[in-house]
Amino acid sequence: MVGKIKRARQKLHHGAVRVEAEKAPVTAQLKELNTVLKPAARPEPPQDRPAEKTPDPKAFNFPKGIFAGTKITPETLVQTLKFDEPSPLRTTKQAAEEQKGREEKKQQSKKEKMKERRERWLNKISAIKVAREQQVALERRKATPVVGDMQVLADALPELTQLLPSVRESATASAQRRHKGLVRKKAEPTDYYQMKPAQKRKLLETEASRFSEAMKDPTFKANPLAAIGEHLRKRLRQEDEQS
Repeated sequence: MVGKIKRARQKLHHGAVRVEAEKAPVTAQLKELNTVLKPAARPEPPQDRPAEKTPDPKAFNFPKGIFAGTKITPETLVQTLKFDEPSPLRTTKQAAEEQKGREEKKQQSKKEKMKERRERWLNKISAIKVAREQQVALERRKATPVVGDMQVLADALPELTQLLPSVRESATASAQRRHKGLVRKKAEPTDYYQMKPAQKRKLLETEASRFSEAMKDPTFKANPLAAIGEHLRKRLRQEDEQS
């Protein structure tokens, strides 16, 4: 065993000044001097002091505590908090849906993600375009003299078709008729190369029958040019009636 060498520690700070310890001997010396210099004090005659009044407890009774006078029953302290406790079925459903959504996100390919991003971008562009068109229309309506912006009132008021059933029925019937009128049969091609085989055959048969009728006509034999002109006029009249 090796003994420890004790070294004197160097004090880095001065000790604190003790004011009370220094003043104590001075005050003691002053008291001794006063007792020596002062003459003996004469005893004063006792004076009759008035009897101290004892406080009446009934006159003024201040409570010791702030809540000393309050009375609280333990029934009022017992309260139950009402809150919606999540049912275990709901929590399991939510967890299953979240897990399903994560799996779907994980299973998405790069093309699907690019497609979704493109659709979101197109929707954003269309929304900006619609908002700009609405702003331009609003400025145009505000610029109209005297009338001002009546579109807000027009949007708020209902239409007559919504109020009157007869007008509603007539409007629906007219819309259906208009829709039926708009749906027309597709025009058949007049070019021979664009015709279908059945249409070509029908055209050849009609032309052959007309040629045979023209050859049998006595007016064609007498004056061929006049007969051809009359035939062309009839054909043009028929086409005009059909159209």
